[in-house]
Amino acid sequence: MVTIVDVAKHARVAPSTVSYVLTGKRSVSAETRARVRDSIQSLGYHHPRAGVRAPANSRTNVLALVLPLREGVRVPAVMRFVTAVVSAARQQGMDVLLVTADQGADGLRRVAGGAVADGFLMMGVGQDDERVSVVRELGRPAVFIGHPAAGGLTCVDLDFEAAGARCVEHLVGLGHRSIGFLGAPSAAYARNTGFARRALAGFGAAAMRRGVVSAALPAEHRYDSVRAAVRTLLRELPRMSALVVHNEAALGWVVECLHAAGRRVPDDLALVAICQDELAERMRLTCVRVPAEVLGRRAVELLMDELNGQQPPPLTLLPPELSSRTGSAASSGISGRFVE
Repeated sequence: MVTIVDVAKHARVAPSTVSYVLTGKRSVSAETRARVRDSIQSLGYHHPRAGVRAPANSRTNVLALVLPLREGVRVPAVMRFVTAVVSAARQQGMDVLLVTADQGADGLRRVAGGAVADGFLMMGVGQDDERVSVVRELGRPAVFIGHPAAGGLTCVDLDFEAAGARCVEHLVGLGHRSIGFLGAPSAAYARNTGFARRALAGFGAAAMRRGVVSAALPAEHRYDSVRAAVRTLLRELPRMSALVVHNEAALGWVVECLHAAGRRVPDDLALVAICQDELAERMRLTCVRVPAEVLGRRAVELLMDELNGQQPPPLTLLPPELSSRTGSAASSGISGRFVE
């Protein structure tokens, strides 16, 4: 299958120049534009965003799911997304190539250069994700499950900022005024991972807006890290009556550590999680659901729209939905600050 890189080499220009000619996002000289279009015609290149359906025999019928397995990634959680993508792709008659190497932009170029996939689904998305420039350079159909700060891309995600705020609003509604936040592993924040940063930002903004005393800490996927974080939060917030947890791997340990500290859930402390609904159901916890199945299915649908010459919306954000299962009477608190 001819790629945008092949066209660029044939026309003796940069791949980004070919992309500009196809999308019209930047002006290109008439001479260069003519040379690029001649190469496109000579090589028989089809640009899926141009509004023309690709011939069936030009397809590989394979979608690449680029999911780098990095430090701090919880495999059982991301496998829910993988299963959803594979199931949705099969319904569309497509196979899925799973790319797990953490090679960033180079890894994406490697897969794209092999022309083994018709389009790409990107996971593990950072707010300043280096793969954004490669997607634009290649001009190939791609959908991000998550959304970087850069615009002009096709993205689908849970509104994690609203999810963090929704947890605070729920707890404030129950009377809580001192609320902790136990977040993702520190590596997720160091990478500026979108879902982790946005949930924390939403929690912090809502806490300040509602005059809630709050403190936030990351937690690694280890018992000792969770225990240390819980102890620190209890020390920082001696009147803490509620805790928001955005770390599925830590949930069981959090309850155990709170109990060891003399706090029972939900009698002494209300616990709200941002997690898969099935996990919260097993633990009888209130949660803001992470709809992995919906996100995976929608991402495939958006990518198929691109492959079929349609122009999907640039950003699809799913509103957070809270499943209320438990609650507790709030302790009185002192309003005022947010400590990260």
